[in-house]
Amino acid sequence: MRRREFISLLGGTAVIWPLAASAEKKYGPGADDTEIKVGNIMPYSGPASAFSLVGKTIGAYFNKLNADGGINGRKIRFISYDDGYSPSKTVEQARKLVEGDGVLLLFSSLGTASNNAIRKYLNAKQVPQLFVFSGASEFGDPKHFRWTMGWAPTYRNEGRTFAKYLLEHEPHGKIAILSQNDDYGKDYVAGFKEGLDGRIPIVAEAAYEIAEPTVDSQIVTLKTSGADALLNASTPKFAAQAIRKMVEIGWKPAHLLARPSNSVGSVLKPAGLEGARGILSCAFLKDPTDPAWNDDTGVKVWSAFMDRHFPDGDRNNNYTVLGYSVAETFVQVLKQCGDDLTRENLMRQAADLKHVELGMLLPGITVNTSPDDYYPIKQSQMMRFNGERWERFGPIIAS
Repeated sequence: MRRREFISLLGGTAVIWPLAASAEKKYGPGADDTEIKVGNIMPYSGPASAFSLVGKTIGAYFNKLNADGGINGRKIRFISYDDGYSPSKTVEQARKLVEGDGVLLLFSSLGTASNNAIRKYLNAKQVPQLFVFSGASEFGDPKHFRWTMGWAPTYRNEGRTFAKYLLEHEPHGKIAILSQNDDYGKDYVAGFKEGLDGRIPIVAEAAYEIAEPTVDSQIVTLKTSGADALLNASTPKFAAQAIRKMVEIGWKPAHLLARPSNSVGSVLKPAGLEGARGILSCAFLKDPTDPAWNDDTGVKVWSAFMDRHFPDGDRNNNYTVLGYSVAETFVQVLKQCGDDLTRENLMRQAADLKHVELGMLLPGITVNTSPDDYYPIKQSQMMRFNGERWERFGPIIAS
């Protein structure tokens, strides 16, 4: 064990006082002098498997980190399991990671309903559920769930942002809503309605279950309402279906698309780029396909990472940028932890991020947390799809 010492002369005798406490290494389950076990759960199969690219990118980032020597000499052992986007399977995999693999934490597991299914369990076990990969506002509640923290801007706040856009640009229209019938969709709709405050009429709402094969019937029903604006709070598979069906039936409302489904590679290309022209969404990260970032240092570093450590990763898919950026945030937390790799200190440092800049965040957006603020990223910007790429417009909007 390392220790620092100072020498004091008392009566001509040298007395050595150890200051070991300040330099003592402390470890929780899953951490030691050489390794940090990090658990993760992703939908590598099932209806939300498009999101699995996030987990694959995180794994590639940790491989890069390990190749460079790790963090403070410790390598990250990334253990990632498939839950098929099924909350019951998520519970099974979480127990396996905690009680079987003995991980230090669960990091960036994906899905609102999935993470809700394990939140009470992890908090009872005092296992960090860090940087949950969901924008649900409920993952920023340190008063009741101090071991759980989100990462991205919340869906509820994005819903308010979409409402603000319509109030400014389509104040005399009529609105339809398509949403996933779970906590993910409900959070978007709640924020959207809060932002509208009844000032634009909502003439139709349709929800779908994640097990349904398509949302074609919902889109047809919504069109018959006469709405000229659509809030589309769906996940990637169903977002692509909705876009295709809207083209097929000739419905062209102002289309506000939830951020988790705005990937060019996973959603807009399969749906048809021309049919996606004009869709509106929000962003908080740089789009590496946008020529505006060709000379940007952060994008160049990301591109080099992709070349060397994830050459098979889809550069046109923003999930690679998301996985890269959340992993970069986690590394900052580990650096702040130093040699105190206990679960308690991990959460303490995660709640003490001050103006952290990530290479792929939009200019003006930084990561900030405190013991009372479990929402690391709270800013975003509106954007419109031009048929080839997203174009940002308007100011950076803070929650």
